[in-house]
Amino acid sequence: MMQTALSHYQDRVNQTLEQIFNELPVTDARLLDAMRYGTLLGGKRVRPFLVYATGSLLGADEKALDPLAAAVECIHAYSLIHDDLPAMDDDHLRRGQPTVHIAFDEATAILAGDALQGLAYELLTECPLPSALEPNRIAMIRALSRASGYQGMCGGQAIDLASTGKRIELEALTQLHRLKTGALIRASVELGSYAVPDLPEAQRNALLSFAEAIGLAFQVQDDILDITADTEQLGKPQGSDLAADKSTFPALLGLDGARDAAQTLYQDALTALTELPYNTEQLKAFARYIVERGQ
Repeated sequence: MMQTALSHYQDRVNQTLEQIFNELPVTDARLLDAMRYGTLLGGKRVRPFLVYATGSLLGADEKALDPLAAAVECIHAYSLIHDDLPAMDDDHLRRGQPTVHIAFDEATAILAGDALQGLAYELLTECPLPSALEPNRIAMIRALSRASGYQGMCGGQAIDLASTGKRIELEALTQLHRLKTGALIRASVELGSYAVPDLPEAQRNALLSFAEAIGLAFQVQDDILDITADTEQLGKPQGSDLAADKSTFPALLGLDGARDAAQTLYQDALTALTELPYNTEQLKAFARYIVERGQ
C-alpha cells in the first residue's frame, strides 16, 4: 500500500513539474535544462508525498495540492544542487547520476538552485486557490520561506559546515538536523494542513509534532544507511559522511544507539497521530517506511 501511494504521488508531482518546466519561457536554454535535470533527476518525492498525504487526509483535492507539492520539491532540488557544490559537500553523485555542477558547470548549478527557489515562491503566489483558502496563502509562503532560510535549511547547513571535522554534542547535532533536514519535512506537512480552511490549531499542532519527529528520524536513518548501505542503494558514495569527517548519530550513539533513537522518534510520530480524528493509516505507513528504509 505504501509503495503504491508513493508511486502515485511521485508520478503526480513529476507530471506537474514537467508541465511547469514546459510552460516556462526560455530565457536561457542551458539554465532551464539544468533546473529540469536537478529537479527531475529521480528521488522518491518524500516531501511532496507529505503535502499530498496530509492534504488528502484533511479532505483537500489532489489538484489543489499539485502546486504546493511542486513548490516544496523545487526548494528541495535547489538545496541538493547547492549542497553538492564544491564549496559545500563537494559531491559528484546524486541519485546515481552526476550532480548538476558536474553535468553542467558550477556557475550554472548556482543559478539553477537560485532560479528553482524563486520558482517555488512564484508557484505559491500565483497558483489558483478556492476563495476560502486565500487567507492561507501568506501562511503557506511563510512556512516554506522559514523552512528554506536562516531558520531552516540554510541555518542548518551553516551549522553543518562549521561542525565538520569537530565532535559536537547530541543536542547540537539534533538542532542541526531539525533545521537542515527536518524543517522542510515539517513545512511539507504544514503546507498540506493549509490546503483546507479553518483547521483547528490543535490538529495542526499534532500534525507538526508528527512531522518534527519523522523529520529527525529521516536523518537518523540516513546516517545509519551511510554506514550500512552500498553506493548503488544510496545513489551517492557510501561512507561519504565518514569521509567528510561529519558528526552523525551513529558516531555519537553507536549504530545500535542510532537505531534505538530512530525507533523512539517513530513512536513519538505515532503518538502525535493519535490526537487526530482522521484515518491516519497512510501517515503511519510513511513513518514506518522512513525508519525501515534499507532494511
